[in-house]
Amino acid sequence: MSTIKGVIFDKDGTLFDFAATWEVWAKSFLLRLCEGDQVKAAEIGRAIGFDLTEERFARDSVVIAGTPEEVTKALHPYFAHLTHEDLEAVLNEEAENAPQREAVPLAPLLETLRGRGLQLGVATNDAEQPARAHLDQAGITSFFDFIAGYDSGHGGKPAPGQLLAFAAQTGLAASEVIMVGDSTHDLRAGRAAGMGCVAVLTGLADADDLRPFADVVLRDIGELPEWLATGTGRKT
Repeated sequence: MSTIKGVIFDKDGTLFDFAATWEVWAKSFLLRLCEGDQVKAAEIGRAIGFDLTEERFARDSVVIAGTPEEVTKALHPYFAHLTHEDLEAVLNEEAENAPQREAVPLAPLLETLRGRGLQLGVATNDAEQPARAHLDQAGITSFFDFIAGYDSGHGGKPAPGQLLAFAAQTGLAASEVIMVGDSTHDLRAGRAAGMGCVAVLTGLADADDLRPFADVVLRDIGELPEWLATGTGRKT
């Protein structure tokens, strides 16, 4: 058994409530690119699993666990007058400005985890620049020893590259780290890296989706300190 010495978090749906952030983002960028044309925006929204009228993502939407590059590929046929690079730049600009709703009060939680001597990281399929902007807006960047987006040179989830880079940077063994996330992409990355996996229900996946890939399913990351303190924060 290995004592947990590090925690690497997904960002969207884990640190921040997914729906509150990304449903606003989707509506904003669709209407921007469609120059306010609601009918066209609704049609294109369906291509990425977003209902513009209900302002809601389908659970299989590419936006939920995909990278900006993957979202751009899904959207580009509708915006052929833009290069992939220009379209992705618009998506990232809108993402950087998207309002963030903390899943729980983050600063006190992260301060508690740091106070226990834990190394902390963020691994997101968002681009690194908007990810850092979101962490800065919440005033929590300084709590993290490692922050990686899909474009930071380590790949994206469900591949384990970001997680292994966190372990290498902090000098921890993978068995000493837990991955905390709200999607199967997060948890599959954790398993591939040889880490323990904690699922949370602040994304769009439900417990039945996540349980096969997780050591435990928590309501949100606010339950993490208690889970770690009980001794079940150790894994075999």
